[in-house]
Amino acid sequence: MPDVRPVIRQVVLDTTDARGLAEFYRELFGLEYRHGDEPPPAGEPDPNGADWLVLRGDVPLAFQQVDALPASTWPDPGVPQQLHLDCTVPDKATLDAQHERALALGARLLHDRSDDPEEPLRVYADPSGHPFCLFVG
Repeated sequence: MPDVRPVIRQVVLDTTDARGLAEFYRELFGLEYRHGDEPPPAGEPDPNGADWLVLRGDVPLAFQQVDALPASTWPDPGVPQQLHLDCTVPDKATLDAQHERALALGARLLHDRSDDPEEPLRVYADPSGHPFCLFVG
């Protein structure tokens, strides 16, 4: 019998604002919506944005609408990260440029280790409170 294993299809993030969080990551990573998940014209209903959205990419991201979500308190232990995205950039200049983009898009800086000569790194919370890292790798 062949050794068949599961394949990760996508990473799913719970959020109280599926459209808002999808837009954050779409802009941050330059991703595109799965066909049918694009935002509707202004003023039109957004049933997908109130339920489930998918962004296509090397690692697809999906966003699931929930009623409530306690934001991670990392680095404080009250509410752990539970999951975070590790994202790399090629060099320190790009790290600094992406830092400004992330903040402009609504990320919140949680930890700054960008001066580390071995592995410059910054940890952020996305608009729903999920931690993610940007580092030179």
